[in-house]
Amino acid sequence: MASATQTALILVVDDEEHAREGLSKILTREGYEVETAANGREAIDLIKRQNFDLVITDMRMPLVDGFEVLREIKKMDDSVGVIMITAYGEVESYLEAMNLGAFEYINKPVRVNELKRVITKVLEDRRKKA
Repeated sequence: MASATQTALILVVDDEEHAREGLSKILTREGYEVETAANGREAIDLIKRQNFDLVITDMRMPLVDGFEVLREIKKMDDSVGVIMITAYGEVESYLEAMNLGAFEYINKPVRVNELKRVITKVLEDRRKKA
């Protein structure tokens, strides 16, 4: 990946610690700045205080789910790319995520090469909109 892409700030949101920390380590190794949130409420608080280039959020979480995180992000800054990840690949949830403005929808377990490819596309799209 190009070094310009690697300066991006990415928020990883997942209520499963191993998934959240695993993604964070992968992205940090790729040269990205990474913040994490253990739930949707924490993520929304972080998004209100910081400008992220990309948010990768689990879809199903207790209290505040990934759809609500996506809605809040799009209200605050429509240019922020959002990748939804889920262990429950359902057509209805895919369609809802895309209709709400998600850039991509990825099923768990996340394949690293697919994730890297999508991140590159999201960040290139964001730069074009800027």
